Amino acid sequence: MNHPHATPATPEAATPSGPGVAPRPPGNPAADGTTPAAPAAAPINPAVTPPAELHRLLSARLDAAARAWLDRALDEAAAHPGTHGPISVWELRLAEAGRRCGGAHADAARVLILHTARAGTEELARVYDQGTADERRAVLHALPHLVPGPDARPLVEDALRVNDTRLVAAAVGPYCARHLDAHAWRHAVLKCLFTGVALDRVTDLARRARGDGELARMLGDYADERTAAGRPVPEDLHRVRALALAPAEPAPVSSTPSHTTDDPHGKES
Repeated sequence: MNHPHATPATPEAATPSGPGVAPRPPGNPAADGTTPAAPAAAPINPAVTPPAELHRLLSARLDAAARAWLDRALDEAAAHPGTHGPISVWELRLAEAGRRCGGAHADAARVLILHTARAGTEELARVYDQGTADERRAVLHALPHLVPGPDARPLVEDALRVNDTRLVAAAVGPYCARHLDAHAWRHAVLKCLFTGVALDRVTDLARRARGDGELARMLGDYADERTAAGRPVPEDLHRVRALALAPAEPAPVSSTPSHTTDDPHGKES
């Protein structure tokens, strides 16, 4: 299995300008001998980035040794997908990803390995149950790519019971938005507020919160409790409560009649 090797683009440093300042070619040291730092690349969100694009972006950010390791790991995962024996070779690579690719890129590398190995709900649950917090987080990021239905909801619900903010943030991604029912989803929003996870991390927040009167009530109660205890109310809470108090968006009206009777309620006499 061949994997594309992208070459990192070299960003051009800003060139100073103004009276008395001579133009300096991009990348050349400044007058004091220092080289301006290149702007940091935006973080990759492995839960919402399609795997092919995730591989391209990650390859562009890894050095040659890490890129070679990732390609070998993906080849192994493709050659031996699913479960083979007590532990599959690709599961061993999940444990190595942080050391081989660096902490900033380990989530993306693990998601690619899980996707290439075509890990199903059973394999994902085993990795989640037996893995480190980092490996659990990667499983949560991989769910929207690998589990089309609600079968993996218990993993999300488990992550929302802990106080590890990185796990909570990963749990409220696209899979949570698609498959948690209204009651569980509202409690996921409150969990973010309890643990200090920014509500911007909640996928599809605006759509699910809009017009949700019960969520507005729960947020109001939580704000009252914080105020009574002399504690600040997070700004996130006010923003989302305003959404929850807003009228729900009307359902789209179909141009195709849904029945052929003359009765406006679709009942035949």
